[in-house]
Amino acid sequence: MKTLIEMKNVSKEFLQNEEKIVALKETNFVAKEGEFIGIIGPSGSGKSTFLTILGGLQKPTTGTVHIEGKPFSELDIKENSKVRFERIGFILQASNLIPFLNVREQLTLYNRISKTKPDHEWIQELFNKLDVNNLEKKYPNELSGGERQRVAIAKALYHNPAVVFADEPTASLDTKRAFEVVGLLQKATKEQNKATIMVTHDERLLKYCDRVYEIIDGVMKEK
Repeated sequence: MKTLIEMKNVSKEFLQNEEKIVALKETNFVAKEGEFIGIIGPSGSGKSTFLTILGGLQKPTTGTVHIEGKPFSELDIKENSKVRFERIGFILQASNLIPFLNVREQLTLYNRISKTKPDHEWIQELFNKLDVNNLEKKYPNELSGGERQRVAIAKALYHNPAVVFADEPTASLDTKRAFEVVGLLQKATKEQNKATIMVTHDERLLKYCDRVYEIIDGVMKEK
């Protein structure tokens, strides 16, 4: 299986009131095609630091992150943004939908920016799977928390990224819908040969994962 994202000897430190805080101790991590990986750990353990470094939202203090063999963490801001736009999908606990775009436009914004044609068949398939067909002309402020999250998941999957980062993707969903959504993410991961890294507090969802890591006090270990 092809390696899609890799973290080599990465650590993250920062200063807080002149005290050095080690948010993530030296970490190595690999995710390959078709892998659905779970990340667990208590609040403040380093999960968010791990995810934001892996996703190119902040740079490590030491070490490197590679996406599809390219030194992602060493790219300049413009190239970093390009890779994130084309090859990464983010599903955040706060859905981060654009308030002035309706549900369909949330997805086709990618086409407007990349100057490509919308894939209406794929949009319809995502809408069917996530049960948001009747919402496509609605705006974020007209949706429930669960509906916004399902749209955010469709948006993250639409451009077929190599890697998907899901940070508490089911936090605003009921139990039935949470299992359905994670099942969909798992299926998309396998069928499209992408890698998905999911941070969750809900250990019931870990049965969908191929591997599970726990981060405690900045140290990551495979369970």
